[in-house]
Order: sequence, then structure tokens, then C-alpha cells
Amino acid sequence: MTANAFAGRTFLAMAALAFLAIASGPATAQERTAPRDASELQLSFAPIVRAAAPAVVNVYASRTVQSRPVSPFFDDPFFRRFFGGPGGAPGQGPGHSRERVESSLGSGVIVSADGIIVTNNHVIAEADAVRVALSDRREFDAEIVLKDERTDLAILKVRDANETFPHIEFADSDTLQVGDIVLAIGNPFGVGQTVTQGIVSALARTRVGVTDYQFFIQTDAAINPGNSGGALVDMKGRLVGINTAIFSRSGGSNGIGFAIPSNMVRFVVQASEGGGTVRRPWLGASMQSVSAEIAEALGLDRPSGVLVTEVGEGSPADRSGLKVGDLITRVGDAEVTDPDSFGYRFATRPIGSTTTLTVLRPRGETTLAVMLEPAPETVPRDERVIEGYSPFSGASVMNLSPAVAEELRLDGFEEGAGVAALAEGSTAARVGLQAGDIIQSINGRPVDSTRTLERLAKSDPGVWRLEIRRGGRVLRIALRG
Repeated sequence: MTANAFAGRTFLAMAALAFLAIASGPATAQERTAPRDASELQLSFAPIVRAAAPAVVNVYASRTVQSRPVSPFFDDPFFRRFFGGPGGAPGQGPGHSRERVESSLGSGVIVSADGIIVTNNHVIAEADAVRVALSDRREFDAEIVLKDERTDLAILKVRDANETFPHIEFADSDTLQVGDIVLAIGNPFGVGQTVTQGIVSALARTRVGVTDYQFFIQTDAAINPGNSGGALVDMKGRLVGINTAIFSRSGGSNGIGFAIPSNMVRFVVQASEGGGTVRRPWLGASMQSVSAEIAEALGLDRPSGVLVTEVGEGSPADRSGLKVGDLITRVGDAEVTDPDSFGYRFATRPIGSTTTLTVLRPRGETTLAVMLEPAPETVPRDERVIEGYSPFSGASVMNLSPAVAEELRLDGFEEGAGVAALAEGSTAARVGLQAGDIIQSINGRPVDSTRTLERLAKSDPGVWRLEIRRGGRVLRIALRG
């Protein structure tokens, strides 16, 4: 055999092996292919839309509100006696409060055959009544099963409907890749069901400022007002996200839209099936982002992971062996790059199970097992509404515990009395108190409970000197009595 013949056979053998290697490559590589010629550009998304669109609904939310009198004089019973209205003379005088109905429009996605619907919380947040319209124009009343402000998700259930509904199956949003083609289906501007197409332009977007759990799918598929709560679907017609927000300076789509990943959506749907309350796992540790300076000091090639700054005694973090100064790089198999991505990865783990934290320490990498359990209520919350004449009048306050701190979005290590809510137009609201404020002292006297706060609020000083903790800062306020 000549050298040239041998070389030729060797080349053919290598080419065959290369072909086999390509043909037997990972399934994900085969599923994601660019168009090979012009004919493939003429393919249609119609089959995907036919399968997914019937499960996307219009959501109509309405609430009845009282129109206040135009003039503040009509708040006074003396004036109402002469000008009419509630509490005064009969009739529809200028001071008469009138009821009016406010309505909002959004989208929703049916995710089960018995009529379970996912939408955004901001679509139905203050609704008295909710009605949904299917793509075939049939309409049904719906009840609100669960509202979760922290994820901006809400779960609805079609009321009194004994039939099987079209629905969309969940996809694993963790398998999405930047560049994947997606379709957004919803009802933008109330014009009717609309489908737009684009790609996944980014993953794990944080610092968007829409929900507590910042971990969004970013897409350039056109999303506009009215699309909120609609479906983001993949090329198999499966739900990969719930369209939630847009980045816009004009109010219209600029090609930057954000969707809540389907894995978070599925977690909230499962919570609604278990009693209508979202119970998230509690770690019992505080952490911070890794800056470029910290990364250099730790010998990292880039800023990544989260640095543990505090560990609560007896918390799941403490029992797992987590320590201050540990650098958490993974939750389970998922990488974490900042506190937002850690919060998402940890919060979507089911209560009652165990997950692992990959931790980097000076002596090397280690893995810790953490029990996933809800935040405990270590002290009775003893909720009270402060009445009487004080800066706190109209404030609802609770004793702080890890469970209450979780509800109020506070650090789980805070103690004392926290403001849970404020009555509209109350003294507490007018002086500038906010939900989540922690009342630390009143006129130099420490506030260690709601009972103490209520007692001190009954005093009648000439000047109120308040010490309030808000967002990690202490505010000192002086008010005349």
C-alpha cells in the first residue's frame, strides 16, 4: 500500500469518526440548530400557537371604590347637614360620596385541566371580582386562591365550571439558553389575544426591582401593557415563564421584557394546592455580594458567590455548619452569583427536604447539607392596632420573630416591634411611618414588644422623640405633641 493510499484511508476514517461524534452528540445540541437554507426560514410557529394559545386567557379584575367629596369641608358633619350627603340631609348634595367601579385588564395562563390559572399579583391585587375570558370568547367567574406579592404571582380558579380546560405544561426553565426562540402570548393594550416572537436575550436577570425574588428571563419578544400574566412558551409549546414587566421609557415595548421563570411559578402553584399559603425555606443567615475587591482578597478570578456575614444561633444555617466568612458558590447543582440568585435558588426548594450548599473556605471547598424548614415564630406576634393620640395612631404592629421578619421582608435577626401595616389616612401614615419600620425607642425608652409600644404611645409628652430602624439605617425623628 502506498503512503498516499494509506494517508487517504486514514483521512476517511477520521472523517467518519468526526461524523459519528457529531451525530451522537448531546440531545440539546441537536435540538438547537440554525436554519440551513432559505426554505427553513419559511417554517411557521402556527402549530405551537394552536396548542398553547387556548390556555392563555384575558383576566378582568374590578373593584368598587368610594369617591371622596371634592371639598375637604364635606368631611365635617356640620357642613354635610346643610349641603347634603352621608350623615347630613337626604339627597345627592355636593358632598355625597359616590361609588365607582375601577377595572384592570391583564392576561393569565391555565396550567391544569380543572381550571387553575396563573397571573400576576399586580393584575388582581385589590380586586373585588375577577372574570376570565378564554380564546373562544367564553367567560367564567374566577376566585382568587392565592396572592403572593413577593413573587408578583397570583393563583385563580375557575368557579363552578364542570369541564376540562385546555392547559399548558410546565417546562424546566433552568434548561433555557440565551438565544432560544420563545413566543409571548397575551392581550396587549386590550386589543385581543396576540402572539409575538423573539429570543431569550438574557437569563438570571437581577436588580430589575419588580419582585423580591430577582431572577428573570429577559426576552426581546414584544411585551406591552396587558401582557402581564401571559405566557412565555418554548418551541414545544411549554410554559417557560410568566410575562411580568417591561423596560420602557414610553410605555410601549422597547425589546426588553422580563418573565418570571416557570420553576418559580410551579413552586407557587404547588403552594396553592397545599392550603393557599406560600411557605419558603429559611436559612437563618445574612449575606452580601462579592465585590471586585473582595474577590481579589479571596484569591478569586472573578466576583461570584455570596459571602456569609451573620449566622443565627440554632438556625438551619448554624446546624449545617455554615460560618461567617464562608463563600457560598452553589445551591444544589445551581451556581449562585449574588444574593438575588441565591434567594431564588434557595426559595424554590421544597419545605421538608434537604439541599446542599457548596462553600469555599481558606482550606478548600466543602459541601454542607441544610434542612429546608420555614422560619419559626419564636415569640407570639401579639398584633395590635395603636389607637389614640400619638404618632403611631393607625399603625398595626407585631412582635418580631424570624417568621414575622420574613413576612415584613426584614432581616431575620431583628427584635422588638415592627410596623406591619398602616391605615389609609392615619396619623402614622401622615407622619411618614412605613410598613417594615422597627420602632426601637420612644423618648429614650426602648421598645421591646408591642405591649410596650402601646403603653408608651398612651403618654402625652410635649415632644415625641422616635428612634426607628429602616432598611438597615436608624432614623431619629422629633415631633411636637
